[in-house]
Amino acid sequence: MKFDNPEDIGQLTPLWEGERFENGRPKVDEDILRRMRKITLEEAWGPLWNRGYTFQFEGDFKIMHPEQVMVGRAVTAVMVPKRPDLHETLLDYGHEQENRHGFFNQWVIDSLVEDDVVVVDMFDKIHSGTYVGGNLSTAIATRTKRGGAVIWGGIRDNQQVKEIGGINVYYRGSDPTAIADVTMVGMNVPTRIGKAICMPGDVVLGTPAGVIFIPPHLAELTVVQAEKSQVRDVFGFIRLKQQVYSTAQIDAAWNTALWQDFIDWFNHDDAAAEYRHLSWDDELEDARKREHDGPRSDVRL
Repeated sequence: MKFDNPEDIGQLTPLWEGERFENGRPKVDEDILRRMRKITLEEAWGPLWNRGYTFQFEGDFKIMHPEQVMVGRAVTAVMVPKRPDLHETLLDYGHEQENRHGFFNQWVIDSLVEDDVVVVDMFDKIHSGTYVGGNLSTAIATRTKRGGAVIWGGIRDNQQVKEIGGINVYYRGSDPTAIADVTMVGMNVPTRIGKAICMPGDVVLGTPAGVIFIPPHLAELTVVQAEKSQVRDVFGFIRLKQQVYSTAQIDAAWNTALWQDFIDWFNHDDAAAEYRHLSWDDELEDARKREHDGPRSDVRL
């Protein structure tokens, strides 16, 4: 086996058609990451759930900075309990064949670049399962700038880590012991985090409610749908305060007249300025089609 193998990563992420890192990891555009920082977890969850991605969220974490949103591209790792023959084989292979230095967790952190997030399955090990402490968290902050870590296991040096700016850490618990008796069996491979699965290159969105892993090929769609939901809410709140429409009208499928009112507002009101990269052609066409076809006779149960 090889760690961080481009052929394996490419095989595991065939739906991604965009740019990749040298190791084959999908490289979601920086603009998508920037826009992702402004959406809520529920707004990201909906498009994934509706497409069958129902195991992307995990909320059972302690959070170093609960008030701080974290967004980045996943670099994954899978750890297992130490078995001496496997441990020595893989550690020696990394040192001798791949020229890696230090322990397994250092290999992963040494690979990080800007906007990365470390995502590690430590099989919920906390005592002697502390994947990062003050030094490695500082290295994460230096390398990723705005990233962080999601660890299904432990951390140490909490007081030091809390003072590090620019990153966030989601973890299961803390302990003063150092990492021990664990072996890495995969780097940038499918990784289980509680009830969720994360793949290399997934967009990691960390919020006060927990973490959601967004497949790279759905990242842009997720952001666009979230932004459309946000700006429609802004319009809806305004018109409800003005008593132009009822809540039933705002919450139901909009007719063409309401859509035209929205689009006129969207094109001219300062409140919509940051959303003007969005297009509403499909929504307006759907409304026209519904009106042309008339009310449906069938009922969806």
